[in-house]
Amino acid sequence: MQQKKFSGYIVGGAILLVLAIWIITSYNAFVNKQEKVKLQWSEVQNTYQRRIDLIPNLVNVVKGVSDFEQTTLEKITEARSKAINGLSDNEISGENYQKQKQLQDTLAAAANRLIIQIEKYPALKGTTAYAGLQTQLEGTERRIKVARNDFNEAVAAYNKKVRGFPSNLVAVIFGFKKKEGFVADTGTEKAVEIKF
Repeated sequence: MQQKKFSGYIVGGAILLVLAIWIITSYNAFVNKQEKVKLQWSEVQNTYQRRIDLIPNLVNVVKGVSDFEQTTLEKITEARSKAINGLSDNEISGENYQKQKQLQDTLAAAANRLIIQIEKYPALKGTTAYAGLQTQLEGTERRIKVARNDFNEAVAAYNKKVRGFPSNLVAVIFGFKKKEGFVADTGTEKAVEIKF
């Protein structure tokens, strides 16, 4: 009788041990996926910062080579300032990164308008400084697209873990909530293009 009771304790202890290991493993998996989402969002912000840093160089090259319309340059400066203020380390939320995307799209559109107007200045198009900036801006736009895609993949992997059974039980216990990925505006199938 006592041996059966002792066996029951061993089985019960083994079940509790397996359950505890599963909970710990699931919790750590959530933490890893959550950190991956944060890392990928930081990469999106890094690429946004790269764009912000390149714009003053473009403006300075244009100013140096031409007597360009002051209002065009002021609009770019204003859009850049707003984009800088929009970068933040706040909680990752759909609202937060949609706001940043909108500010970045405004900056890219202003730079695009500048570049379109540059077509009137053939001497400017031929300068080495302008050609280098052109290449860097094109690369930055590609990096932004890749960073956004990587961010969405990290969010999707995290959400799959949050919603999947039985890991969703651990998610509820420890407060891991579904996250929103990057969503393009309706009708925009591609990133803002800087045209040359």
